[in-house]
Amino acid sequence: MNAVRNLIIEHWQEDAALDRFRMIAPLADESLDPAKRIRLRHEIAAQNGLSYKTIKRYDDAYRSGGFEGLKPANRSPRNQDSLPENFEELLQEAVQLRREVPSRSVDQIITILELEGRVPPGELKRSTLQRHLYARGFGRTHLEIYREARESSSKRFCKPHRMMLLQGDIKYGPLLPIGENGKKVQTYLSSAIDDHSRMVLASRFYDNQEELVVEDTFRNVILKYGAFDSCYFDRGTQYIAKQLKLSLGKLSIRIRHAPPKSGKSKGKIEKFHQVVDDFMAEAKAAKIRTLEDLNRSWELFLNEYYHRKPHNGIREYYESRSVPVPKEGITPEQEFNRDTRPLKFLDAGVVGEAFLHHEKRKVDKGACISFQGKRYETKASLIGADVEISYDPASPEVITVSHPGIAPFTAHPLLISGYCDQKPALPASMLAAEPESSRFLDALKKGHEEAARRRADAISFGGYRKGVSADV
Repeated sequence: MNAVRNLIIEHWQEDAALDRFRMIAPLADESLDPAKRIRLRHEIAAQNGLSYKTIKRYDDAYRSGGFEGLKPANRSPRNQDSLPENFEELLQEAVQLRREVPSRSVDQIITILELEGRVPPGELKRSTLQRHLYARGFGRTHLEIYREARESSSKRFCKPHRMMLLQGDIKYGPLLPIGENGKKVQTYLSSAIDDHSRMVLASRFYDNQEELVVEDTFRNVILKYGAFDSCYFDRGTQYIAKQLKLSLGKLSIRIRHAPPKSGKSKGKIEKFHQVVDDFMAEAKAAKIRTLEDLNRSWELFLNEYYHRKPHNGIREYYESRSVPVPKEGITPEQEFNRDTRPLKFLDAGVVGEAFLHHEKRKVDKGACISFQGKRYETKASLIGADVEISYDPASPEVITVSHPGIAPFTAHPLLISGYCDQKPALPASMLAAEPESSRFLDALKKGHEEAARRRADAISFGGYRKGVSADV
């Protein structure tokens, strides 16, 4: 009984101290001058319906003793022996009311119990019920912790084999003097990590964080290690882009997104980012100045350090399943390579096709289309038509044009003449060809000669018939 009573007292003290700290938190600023501190005390007192002396007492107690100084004196709560006979039943109902609507205050709970006729008005005291609710784990502080846990955490998980799930994310990298005139530019690290083995399958620093960065990361994964079942992202704009969904969908790879405010659900890559912080400290010491040197050093760090260092997460996974782990531990590289699940490699052409970008263009009267500030020659038969172009964002200078009824073909940049004012550049298919003669006049001449030959044959045949008649 004494242990329970002490627990109730402890929770009651912590609750009271927390309430007091929330009120006087603005006063914790050590830069406040005396006049401003006094004015702020008056404002806090008015906002909370307390006297200036009470707020001053809380402020002085915190400044001298910290959070512990805000706790009430260690005395037994009053009215321990004057509880209602049905208090246990009332407490169960109070817990149920708090669970139904966690935002209900103790005063509201007491009012409901009184209106329901479970306890006479004024018999159940607020302080008494509040202490006992805390003892049961249903105090206001507890409920806030539960709420935060529901919103921000998730149960730990780990896939049983490699390439079943990949986690992807982008992290800010170091500033490098790679801009114009040596201006420092922010770099970004895009990574993909295998959920089971913690092996980093692709990771590279870029000078931007556009959608193409994420596409490049996962295309490199697929080309090197093959297809995977699904991937897990947050809801950043790069990871909800239509093109990424389309590219991975063509390869039968599912995309899953973490719920909002659930950073812990991506714990593996978040933990990996702590390793990245260690690298960036070394990169700063090495005075790396180019993106190429940064990525070379990062690749060395991954392959020679991270992938070959025993990983505590792998040990925890097997120990949770009562599987013995070698004393020296298991590295991500070892775990990935010893997995019995076979890798599913894809043809490079299939992967390249899946990651092509597709856009619509209208062919102008010069049989050309515009793309990224350049004009490309198509076919004269497509003038005025809407065509689809496809291209690899890694090499956008090569584009393929498609249109129903015409075999896809590669469009080439239009060459511009140096004297474009006099003779505008036209596609080769529209340029005039130098004739050897007039085909029209040649055709007339041929027709004339043919008609003359027929007339000559007719005269000759007519004389022949006339001679035959005379003889007869």
